[in-house]
Amino acid sequence: MKKILIVEDEQDIAELLRLYLESEKYSIIIADDGIDALKIINTTSIDMAIVDIMMPQMNGYELIKKIREEDNNLPIIITSAKNMDNDKIVGLNLGADIYITKPFNPLEVVANVKALFRRCSTGEEKKNNIKYDNLELNIDEFNLKKDNELVNLTITELKILIKLMKNPNRIYTKSQLYECISGENYENVDNSMMVHISNIRSKIEDNPSKPKYIKTIKGLGYKFAYEKESE
Repeated sequence: MKKILIVEDEQDIAELLRLYLESEKYSIIIADDGIDALKIINTTSIDMAIVDIMMPQMNGYELIKKIREEDNNLPIIITSAKNMDNDKIVGLNLGADIYITKPFNPLEVVANVKALFRRCSTGEEKKNNIKYDNLELNIDEFNLKKDNELVNLTITELKILIKLMKNPNRIYTKSQLYECISGENYENVDNSMMVHISNIRSKIEDNPSKPKYIKTIKGLGYKFAYEKESE
């Protein structure tokens, strides 16, 4: 049974999420602030965290930052009333996988939980490892090395990179990338995919502003370009 930590200071919302998630056979733990949540994470095996941003003592952004300092693979969903693009960008840049704005339909949260757990399942991806220049993607161990050093990528970032690297020079739209990594059909794609791509570039490219590997194809999407460009 997957164990999900809900970090939410509004009891009604926390209990509503508990009700819906427990109906899907998930085990639920609730913390009402970031400090209590961090104590739980440090003492209990958690499979996913659903984190509110505006909380007393330690807000969600601070909590996510501390989580990512120790664990880069824990799936994290943000649920927040802060709905500006800058808020979403901050959350995703800190390492959240999904950002859901309040008010939300609890079924939307359940669907995103299921989708994110599917991203974490790598069984279908276990084929040959992939190496291009100084990048080595170990699909069996679900990690990436650059110059033989491990690169700290989130689960979502790894799933995106696997799809791109397994199909070099194939152009993916943002919607197609969402569908590839979650199994869901996304008709309205926000700018979160651009943030994920930007984060990946900052971690694997020597010069993220002039990417060698992940290319933007204007008006279409992205591709992994592994062939060396002519001078």
